[in-house]
Amino acid sequence: MNARSLARVVLVALAGASCASEPPTDAAAAADVEPGVQVPLFEVDPFWPKPLPNHWVLGSTIGVSVDAQDHVWILHRPESIDDNFKAAALTPPIGTCCVPAPPVLEFDQEGNLVGHWGGPGEGYDWPESNHGITVDHNGHVWIGANGQTDAHVLKFSRTGEFLLQIGRQGRTDGGSNDTENLWRASKIFVDPIENEAYVSDGYGNRRIIVFDVTTGEYKRHWGAYGARPDDEDLGEYDPSAPPVKQFRTVHCVTVAKDGLVYVCDRVNDRVQVFQRDGTFVQEAFFAPDTLRSGSVWDIALSRDPDETYLYMVDGVNEQVRIVLRRTLEVLTTFGDGGRQPGQFFGVHNIAADSMGNLYTTETYTGARVQRFVYMGLGQTSQTDLGVPWPD
Repeated sequence: MNARSLARVVLVALAGASCASEPPTDAAAAADVEPGVQVPLFEVDPFWPKPLPNHWVLGSTIGVSVDAQDHVWILHRPESIDDNFKAAALTPPIGTCCVPAPPVLEFDQEGNLVGHWGGPGEGYDWPESNHGITVDHNGHVWIGANGQTDAHVLKFSRTGEFLLQIGRQGRTDGGSNDTENLWRASKIFVDPIENEAYVSDGYGNRRIIVFDVTTGEYKRHWGAYGARPDDEDLGEYDPSAPPVKQFRTVHCVTVAKDGLVYVCDRVNDRVQVFQRDGTFVQEAFFAPDTLRSGSVWDIALSRDPDETYLYMVDGVNEQVRIVLRRTLEVLTTFGDGGRQPGQFFGVHNIAADSMGNLYTTETYTGARVQRFVYMGLGQTSQTDLGVPWPD
């Protein structure tokens, strides 16, 4: 019996185990779990989403978010699609299949495509290379801009009406202490409690920067350990060296309901935790011998009342880590490299819906979104559950 089947058997045997359609509701019990013993379990849904219409295909799929209606939004890069995969879109066409889908796609829970839009328009600078999508508590859609000349983020209505641009295209020379412009931002998280937008900024700059959600007014920013960031060349990451005092690639930011701010410092293989004002709390390293693109790509919070778990994706080691939020200890992992459902190639972003299901997107030629159905809490001694294929 493989690790995944063992975990399922134990789950079924648990008295009072959570049903598959609901997230954990016993917050006290969830908070008292033994690390490595009781974990959320998942199965990949190989039939989600449904095929796209119009011969549409995806390029590098670089963002995912779930809105208040549990609709799933993804962002991809149409320009990244190989010519042989967009034959019908070339001038002149070289074949009948296929055509790049619009950059922003919205799916319902059944996997139906229910909305699509995106691209250049009047009054704003569409990114040279988009990166990260977030649907906030007001239903507004935020998109990061990650190309070499991109110094901004964008805000739209859910139907694609332009609302706000923070920063200006091409204004990339201000560095990590510029309070008006960004440089190659990776993701936005909107804190509904304080009505603030946190930007992981990112690939060019090395900081977290915070703006007013409504006006785009600058609030504050900070670098690693809560210090003032600088742009000194850090050289290549060396796992045997002492931890560097600056971020390398600030790839995600998310804020828990208790006010703790979690930051992915991707190439440094670490997560740093702060208070909302930038005060440093703690850090933890994950697969610290991982080189090149790093091991910490994105984080989603579990949807139980205490947000007990962090779900972390790693696009080098091709897995999802399940991390106990209060200690930053890895409980188990799932996934593997490959093209089949439940495997990954460049797993890049992750989001959770209100029922505890997870959604991942894949960059490079992975170019897809996957859904992992929440199966409840179960016990396992396995440090890696492998590919969560349904029995």
